[in-house]
Amino acid sequence: MGCIDEMKYEVLLSKVTFKECAAYLNSNYNELYNVQPGYHMFDVFIIGVPPIYVGVDGDNIIFPYTKPCHGTFVLNINSPEEVERLKKTASKVK
Repeated sequence: MGCIDEMKYEVLLSKVTFKECAAYLNSNYNELYNVQPGYHMFDVFIIGVPPIYVGVDGDNIIFPYTKPCHGTFVLNINSPEEVERLKKTASKVK
């Protein structure tokens, strides 16, 4: 896939804590998965403080993404391939 900056994404929250990310995802998405720090998605490693929640809404994947020196964001990216891989490799929360 490549660099997230080169992908079409929507920023849902910006410059937030991991706790705020988890609360947002838990409150707004009915399909939620838990991944460990270092989980590989879109050719990047997801970093953060557990629990790291990743939401699914149809073919969209919603996840926290940290850019060093810029903070943590919650991004929404349309990717049926990553949604399928997440469902096979991550622990379902709800």
